[in-house]
Amino acid sequence: MPDRANVIYNYDGSFDGLLCCVFESYEKKETPADILPPDAEQTTLLPAKEILTDERKAGRVRRSIPQKMGGEAAELVRSAFLTCLPQKELQILLFLRLGYQCGPKVMSMLTDDVAGTLFRAVGHLMNESHLLKGFIRFSIINGALVSEIEPKNIVLPLLVRHFRERYPEERFMIYDKTHGMALIYQPYRHAIIPAEDLILPEADEEELTFRALWKLFYDTIEVPYRHNPKCRMSHMPKRYWKDMTEFACAEKNGLRPGRKSDAVGNFNERLKLGK
Repeated sequence: MPDRANVIYNYDGSFDGLLCCVFESYEKKETPADILPPDAEQTTLLPAKEILTDERKAGRVRRSIPQKMGGEAAELVRSAFLTCLPQKELQILLFLRLGYQCGPKVMSMLTDDVAGTLFRAVGHLMNESHLLKGFIRFSIINGALVSEIEPKNIVLPLLVRHFRERYPEERFMIYDKTHGMALIYQPYRHAIIPAEDLILPEADEEELTFRALWKLFYDTIEVPYRHNPKCRMSHMPKRYWKDMTEFACAEKNGLRPGRKSDAVGNFNERLKLGK
């Protein structure tokens, strides 16, 4: 592997742009000190090189990965691009260099520093997307199902299939506040679009009523003597709670602490009357 060059690559932040950085690295026989997307700040005084996205170059690198390392390696690299791994672009480049040298066996090199770093990052991505399939809570806003999440990784591409199959006839949006993007779905069509600083409308009275009923249901089914906060946090990490209806504070749901809403009270009265 060539020594690190005293240069930093700047690219447009796209996956094809990153593949062009890989092409540049091999063409110039250099390994950059870092690869930075547009929103990253350069913290060193090293000279920067602008790498333009070229479909032809990106295509050559994309085709070479499964040819030299196998389809699993290509999928790993694609997934790694969605992770929150620090310097993920440089780590992907180093992995590809290792893969071009070692071939398909790179996928079994679990103890290698370069390969192991990527495997762990993708494992974290997959685990987070799996958890969110169960932790996402929707609210009805303007006739559509809307949810807000704050994931560490870019999980929306991994959530599309699950929620598309679960709600095929619905209209829904999952807003990723961390990365400023949203998954928009209407029957049999979806798109992931930029959504910086999106401000959602306040919940109306009907939505607040359903939130209160869901909170009441959640509190009612608990078995008090089995209450175990530590166990709950191990299965449901606390960083997800602020976006989950059952953990939302009373003020956020329009309720006073320690009091049920009038909607919940009226609902309970109807139950007593058998209505």
